Amino acid sequence: MKTIITTILSIIFGWIGWWLGDLVGLFTALVLSMIGSGVGIYLGRRFAQQFD
Repeated sequence: MKTIITTILSIIFGWIGWWLGDLVGLFTALVLSMIGSGVGIYLGRRFAQQFD
């Protein structure tokens, strides 16, 4: 379950980062997508720990 939650949040936050960065440019979209994915992984693991 931890993997599923982490993956879903990583995809969602990565997509949000890409969407926001795409308003500025391609490189910004790439960087914000990576940061968003990292945040999603962090939050997914924290969220999964509460139910473990």
